[in-house]
Amino acid sequence: MSEADAADSLSLGRHLNTNVNNGDMDTDVNIHAHSNMLSADASGHEGFVHPSSYLRPHDQSSHMSAAQPLNPIDREQREGLHAIREFLKVRTSYDVLPLSFRLIVFDTTLLVKKSLNILIHNGIVSAPLWDSKTSTFAGLLTTSDYINVIQYYWQNPDAFNEIDQFRLNSLREIEKAIGVTPIETVSIHPLKPLYEACRRMLESRARRIPLIDGDDETNRGMVVSVVTQYRILKFVAVNVSETQMLRKPLRDLNVGTYDAVETAYMDTPVMDVIHMLVRKNISNVPIVDKNKVVLNVFEAVDVITLIKGGIYDDLNLTVGDALLKRSEDFAGIYTCSMNDRLDTIFDTIRKSRVHRFVVIDENNRLKGVLTLSDILEYILLEGEGDEV
Repeated sequence: MSEADAADSLSLGRHLNTNVNNGDMDTDVNIHAHSNMLSADASGHEGFVHPSSYLRPHDQSSHMSAAQPLNPIDREQREGLHAIREFLKVRTSYDVLPLSFRLIVFDTTLLVKKSLNILIHNGIVSAPLWDSKTSTFAGLLTTSDYINVIQYYWQNPDAFNEIDQFRLNSLREIEKAIGVTPIETVSIHPLKPLYEACRRMLESRARRIPLIDGDDETNRGMVVSVVTQYRILKFVAVNVSETQMLRKPLRDLNVGTYDAVETAYMDTPVMDVIHMLVRKNISNVPIVDKNKVVLNVFEAVDVITLIKGGIYDDLNLTVGDALLKRSEDFAGIYTCSMNDRLDTIFDTIRKSRVHRFVVIDENNRLKGVLTLSDILEYILLEGEGDEV
């Protein structure tokens, strides 16, 4: 597909039917999304969703001058953030869990290849690890671990034949071998304040946190569940009406990444993108054309699809070919502009399973990336020192 065709295709629309869980009940919602058409040679373009296109009221209030820090918009923004923090302090991590859920725990002696197949079969991207020798929680298995394994064998091709015999209890050795700083394994008791869980996640750079309870009889830890940033922010969006007070546009907020954003092209080799993910410790790389128009996003979870079944040949593909292997129910790429506000973004999180927003201008050119980590950090830390 030519760059002109790619730009023209952005105007086409479709409807996505997404099932989301609002704590105690499931709700089906229809979301209007913008999609890129796939040509016969397939560039792997996916759906684009703009929060403001269906959430923001048409009559917009003009934002006040930054020289007036206590104008009505600023005051309302501060009150909204305070309300969210107070909510997080009185609710527990246990409150975030749905009424029923499935928990899959891996023994550390399990083969990496088998763990990968189990993740894919169950449609999950992480799992707690359990050391059966000591009967203790041993950390979390995430997509980053599989990417580290790929990096290790890329650096040590002579050891590639051993990959099928590699076990989960050797993952930390892999991190040391390739020089990757390991993500600190943190956990929290399910009855501790949700605010504390959020702070621990920010401090450790983790995107999810295990809930560990104690067994009164054995005095040993017991894995209850795992809480993700998405589930926490959705819990806030569903239960805290004051999110609608966050009406300052992104251009007036210090949230998101807008400088030195890593990007790739449709013809970039997948291994080059994997190196970017590891080197920058990021979970996604926007895919753009020569004019910086956003075409797609390569996510860390896309790596799992490429190596399913223990076959690593697909790592030699280009990004465009690799993205064609995504499942048909892929929700699409969520975008926003610098004029979007956190109230509309929280509405999108409430209605859709979204993990990041690609920030674009009016011509769909890349401006930056807004992750759930960015949003969580903002609502926890922005103006916190000014509160009494």
